[in-house]
Amino acid sequence: MILELISFSGLFLGAVSSPSSPAPSSPPTASSVEERCRMYNSGQSADCRGRQLDFVPWRQFPVTLESIDLSYNVLHAISAADFQNLPQLHTLLLQFNNISHIDNDAFKNNPLLEHLNIFNNSLQEIPASPLTSVLNLKYLDMSNNLYKHATLANSFSKLVRLKALSMGGPLVMGLKKKDFHSLKNIELQDFAIKCSSNLSYYEPGSLEVIQTKQMRFDMAIDQRPNALHHILHDLSNKTISLIQFRNLFEFTYYMGEEDIFLNLKYVRAFQLIFHRGKFNENLLRMALLNLQVTPIKWLRLQYIDFARSPTFVDSGAGSSITNLALDNLDLWYISNPDVLRFDWRFTWFKKIKELSIQYVYFNSVPCDSWTEMEGVELLDVSNNRINDYILYNKRCNYRDTMPNLQTLNLSTNDLTSLEDVSSLTKEFRKLQVLDLSNNKLGSTKERPNCVWTQNITHLIAPHNRFASEAFNCLPTTVYYLDLSNCNLDQLDITYFKKATNLKNLLLSGNKIKFIPSKWESQSIQLLAMDGNSFGLISKASFQHMPQLSQLRAGNNPYHCTCELHTFVQDTIARGKVNLTDWPWNYRCYHPESFLNTFISKYFPGQIACDIRLVIIISVATTATVILIFVLICYIFDLPWYTKATYQIIRAKYRAHKENLAGDIENFKYHAFISYSHSDAEWVRDHLLPCLENNKNPYRLCIHERDFMPGRWIIDNIIENIECSRKVIFVLSLHFVNSEWCNYELYFAQQRAMGKTFSDIILVLKEPIDPNSLPSKYCKLKKMLSTKTYLEWPQQVNQQPFFWAQLRSVLGKPIMTREVANSNRSRISSGGVSVIGPLVEESIPEVGIPNEDPLEKIHNEIIHKNDIELEDQINTEAC
Repeated sequence: MILELISFSGLFLGAVSSPSSPAPSSPPTASSVEERCRMYNSGQSADCRGRQLDFVPWRQFPVTLESIDLSYNVLHAISAADFQNLPQLHTLLLQFNNISHIDNDAFKNNPLLEHLNIFNNSLQEIPASPLTSVLNLKYLDMSNNLYKHATLANSFSKLVRLKALSMGGPLVMGLKKKDFHSLKNIELQDFAIKCSSNLSYYEPGSLEVIQTKQMRFDMAIDQRPNALHHILHDLSNKTISLIQFRNLFEFTYYMGEEDIFLNLKYVRAFQLIFHRGKFNENLLRMALLNLQVTPIKWLRLQYIDFARSPTFVDSGAGSSITNLALDNLDLWYISNPDVLRFDWRFTWFKKIKELSIQYVYFNSVPCDSWTEMEGVELLDVSNNRINDYILYNKRCNYRDTMPNLQTLNLSTNDLTSLEDVSSLTKEFRKLQVLDLSNNKLGSTKERPNCVWTQNITHLIAPHNRFASEAFNCLPTTVYYLDLSNCNLDQLDITYFKKATNLKNLLLSGNKIKFIPSKWESQSIQLLAMDGNSFGLISKASFQHMPQLSQLRAGNNPYHCTCELHTFVQDTIARGKVNLTDWPWNYRCYHPESFLNTFISKYFPGQIACDIRLVIIISVATTATVILIFVLICYIFDLPWYTKATYQIIRAKYRAHKENLAGDIENFKYHAFISYSHSDAEWVRDHLLPCLENNKNPYRLCIHERDFMPGRWIIDNIIENIECSRKVIFVLSLHFVNSEWCNYELYFAQQRAMGKTFSDIILVLKEPIDPNSLPSKYCKLKKMLSTKTYLEWPQQVNQQPFFWAQLRSVLGKPIMTREVANSNRSRISSGGVSVIGPLVEESIPEVGIPNEDPLEKIHNEIIHKNDIELEDQINTEAC
């Protein structure tokens, strides 16, 4: 086996690929270096495998080469020049070519050569001369060539470092005593000999000189079955770890009665392997009978063609194999399942410790088989297509069966019922490890009445079809539970409260969509949940698992959120839980902008993740906005403005309704006078007489006289202000403190916004400091600061100038247009003069015929002087 592994390792070395330096660029043919051989390992290795080479491209090889793989080509010969420039060469693979000749000096310049493989070529003789110069050779495989004799030359005695030797071929007809004489002083680790399928001779003592740990035979003794007797005799009194026979009987079953395994009892070996070949019942019995008294502890039958012996008759007596004590018995790939009870009994399993039966495909398990396997500690019946009916027979009594069984492997079968498995194993008192992987267990039909032995510590059940309901039928005593790749989409968390011993839980490769928030386990230390379907994980996900120390949760479609970031940061910072597959298996799946981003590189903002900070900022911002709004309301008296605006809207609405009803009257005034009730006497005694008692009087509106009785006060104010050309405000401290005066001022301001502030005339009856006005008089403050106003003088001699200024601001009076029912007498109470209907300021005169122009001009001058004289008299009276 070791030699085969060495051969395969050589092939593997040639196939390994890695970044390499380019090969020389001067090939002897038109083909490039890359087409012939690929150099790698910094020019120390060359891969020329399977390139259809018919010669060795030695000119392309750098002197630094240490390993060359020229296998699977069409080389015919190895010349002296092929490897002469490679002093560092230590591995040369030439198997599977058509080499028929090797020059004597082929390896003269390769003193460091240790591994040479020329398996499966066309050498007509053993290449003794070419090998005389490679004294460091350790592994030599020259089997399956065309030489006819296995005799080694004396030069082989110089290969004292040789560890593995494989030789022979299909034309070697037998072995002679002198064939291996040159190896008598060499201690090998592995020796393999191949002979013809039609073995013609075997001289006793041919293998006596061989000193090796492993002996392999590839020879068929169909024609010379007695040769086995001599071979085993030559191996007696040797300490060998492994003996392997390949194709012991290749074409026919042994029908003789002589016990050809008789000398097996003298062989001191540990493992015996029969690989391929034909065995019948009698031949197997011969081998087993002799194995009962040998120190061999491991027997393997693999790829055996087994058949019943036609001469065997079951007499009903006990089995002849009752004392076969083996540590391991492997029955692999047996063609006939009758091998299990080849003599109609199972007693040969009684003293087997580890029994492995694979690919035998038996279709029944008799009740007595369980009772006979009383010494079995490990039973492996995987890969046999066993179903529930084959495994568990309800007619069998399993009480006190398998008293020493500790490990049961039922993997890769067709089992569907956990209940049947539990019913079978509940009587296995020492059972600890149960392997149920690659079956069809765990469907929703599982009933919760499964009863398990209390000793099960390991349940291995990946690649099944588990539903969450199947947790009710799982043993609760386990330390190790593997439910990977079981198509699970959710968990039954009540099971984990019962499984108080569970330490390792593997749930990889399922379809679990979320981690239960109340998942509780006081014992779990290792948890594997990689390759599932959950995208959310947070600090609270495993808060009820105080013993958790290792977590594997990569390859899930994670939603990169603050909770995930917090979980990762907290887990890494604390170091209590080790993320075994961090960081390469953790990527963002959502949102799309972070798709395939490593979670280790995902850093959300602190404000987005700290809800407490968000609340604090929100509360502070809201409080600030409210405070600012309150301050604005306080400073600018917004409630008052709001109330006033509301009154305007209501008045407009009422006016609109009256307009629709046809009841609105439209008056025209020169000025609307706004004054406080405390200033009414000054308005009646001074202001009205001086403006209305003229030849060209002004039509003025005051609330005491001109407001329509029965109408809303607000409606009267708005309507009369809008029907007045100008608005005169008589300002005083009483005016500022009057609510109605405030409304009149506000309405006048609103009207002025659409027209011009020149329509507003400010008359200060008494001095007022603009800074002392309330905040709601912002417009008035601005006008007092920027607009010229009239101030009532206390000195009498200055008052005529005040009236002249006021009339100048009001402008020249013109006749107002009165509407129907407006031509009426107005009587002022308290000394206010009675005013008759207004007259036009100028009346066109009727022309006098033949009037002298000079006389006309004289008359106009006299009329003008009369008017000015009358105005002067009136002014002096004011």
